[in-house]
Amino acid sequence: MSEPALQARSDLAAAELGLTDTVWTEKVSWASQVPRWVSMLGLLVTFLALWQLVTSLGIVSQLILPSPLDTIIDLGFVGRNLISGDYMLVAFWVTAREVFWGFVLALAIGVSLGVLVGETSFGERAVMPYIVAIDTMPKLAFAPLFVAWLGFGIMSKVALAAFISVFPIIVGTAAGLHATDENARMLFRSIGASRLQTLIKLKIPSGLPQFFTGLKIAAISVVSGAIAGEFLGGGQGFGELIRVAASQLDTPRVFSLIIYLSLLGLVMFGTVSWLQYKFVFWHRTPDGVAKKASR
Repeated sequence: MSEPALQARSDLAAAELGLTDTVWTEKVSWASQVPRWVSMLGLLVTFLALWQLVTSLGIVSQLILPSPLDTIIDLGFVGRNLISGDYMLVAFWVTAREVFWGFVLALAIGVSLGVLVGETSFGERAVMPYIVAIDTMPKLAFAPLFVAWLGFGIMSKVALAAFISVFPIIVGTAAGLHATDENARMLFRSIGASRLQTLIKLKIPSGLPQFFTGLKIAAISVVSGAIAGEFLGGGQGFGELIRVAASQLDTPRVFSLIIYLSLLGLVMFGTVSWLQYKFVFWHRTPDGVAKKASR
């Protein structure tokens, strides 16, 4: 009997037994079929409605929690001040410089220590325990020390921002170097590649996904570090404006300044994500989104 005839008889027998579809498929819920922007918009509207309800009913005093309307009005005021180039724009650029240079400093130190930890046994066995011990310490407690060492200028804020955000870069860099496939390492050894050539041409490219994961975490935490430095060590940035507004119980201004700072953090995170999309092009899913780094 020919092969097509055998296949036809097999399909007929499967149909009689009710086994025409034996492939298991996961049931897709209706929530997963909703577009992301619709879900995000619905969540935002629900949150604002609950917020307005809490303030309208007087459950929480507006001195503590302003209404969404008051916050939106103040957002417009701060936005107009930023566009006009008034004092808030000057304060924003001060904070932006602290964030940028803090991130650059954290990147330089983090990559250097990450390579030391991930590439040498001395770094892994002797240096890494001290790095972990320092990271477990309350980092904000170091702010007075940075002020005493570097003064009340921008350098103390840059140092604290880098200090708070450097650890994820160290871990991401070291994890990326350790994640290299063992077969690929053996191949490089078999062709006589040096340790430096293996590092540059194999370990660093293959470890970029983990490296960018640490970089994303650092891009967010560096903003918190800069603002914490302004809180504890003075300054002329947004952190100082938030401190003054809080002392005057101007909670709408505090909320609006925090929202603009979150936009700065989103810009930092988006920039790192864009760089990952460009440089780690082999680590994308079919829809173009970067895959999550393997753990």
